[in-house]
Amino acid sequence: MSRSSELALEQAHVDRAYARLAELREKVDTWRKEVLLQGGGTFANRFERDRLSDAFASRAGDLEVGGEALCFGRLDLVDGNTFHLGRVSVADEDGDPLVVDWRAPAAAAFYRATPLEPLGVVRRRHLLCRGPEVVALDDDLLDLDADGAVEGLELVGEAALLEALGRRRTGRMSDIVATIQVDQDHAVRAPLAGVVVVEGGPGTGKTAVALHRAAYLLYAERVLLEEQGILVVGPSPAFCRYVSQVLPSLG
Repeated sequence: MSRSSELALEQAHVDRAYARLAELREKVDTWRKEVLLQGGGTFANRFERDRLSDAFASRAGDLEVGGEALCFGRLDLVDGNTFHLGRVSVADEDGDPLVVDWRAPAAAAFYRATPLEPLGVVRRRHLLCRGPEVVALDDDLLDLDADGAVEGLELVGEAALLEALGRRRTGRMSDIVATIQVDQDHAVRAPLAGVVVVEGGPGTGKTAVALHRAAYLLYAERVLLEEQGILVVGPSPAFCRYVSQVLPSLG
């Protein structure tokens, strides 16, 4: 299959994911409006209405990607399964995943698999997307010994990962969700208990890793942290503004 054909296939999948995401957002918005129209009733009725409204508002927040690209990766596994990774989970009408949230346990292999430890991954594909448009692909072949899994597998290289890593620094913090490295991922997904210290020189992504950890914990420990929240302490108002720009795009 040619490079253009591979791009077209990925574009079709991304288009489907975006269409489904828009459909889910519309449904949640409709449900919330219907709940808010239910006026009057007993105190218990009003309390339940407010709880439902808050739940739908929370769900709407779960479906936001902050203006960033929804999908950025794909894994082809030894067992023949394939799934795409992105900023939020999106499932089709039958409940099958179109996009797996980057914070889900199944997504860890995207960041941690190597040729020495492929973790059941045959091919890791990076998708460079500008909004809903897929503009480049870059493949890593990780398991050459997988029986039959490599046969017929098309590999393409558009330096999507290098482009993402080498984007011009603008002075404004951006997320690294598509390019988290192995050691960074261990810090991001460390257990909640205890203290995690992220050390490194200037510009090595310490703050970005810390923010991705906050987003991960709010996903993995939602029941515990949903009411408590996470306190982010920064050195200046400018830093806090940067944080407010990054966190919404992480799911």
